[in-house]
Amino acid sequence: MRNSLVAEEMPICDIPRVGRKMLWPDKIIAPLPAGSLRRIEAALREGEVKTDLIREAVERELERRESEPSKD
Repeated sequence: MRNSLVAEEMPICDIPRVGRKMLWPDKIIAPLPAGSLRRIEAALREGEVKTDLIREAVERELERRESEPSKD
């Protein structure tokens, strides 16, 4: 016979969960133009992954835009 504990009856562990600190908490799914992933893969350096290239490109563009004088 299966143990049929309901959520209220399940024991709670006192030990805190331990794991790696989340490095990239913000996530996004972005549709890209056809062929973009192929171009990204072709531009990767040895050992580099697509997300590293994308993160670096976004960071550079944000820094560039944030350093522009305001057009207001």
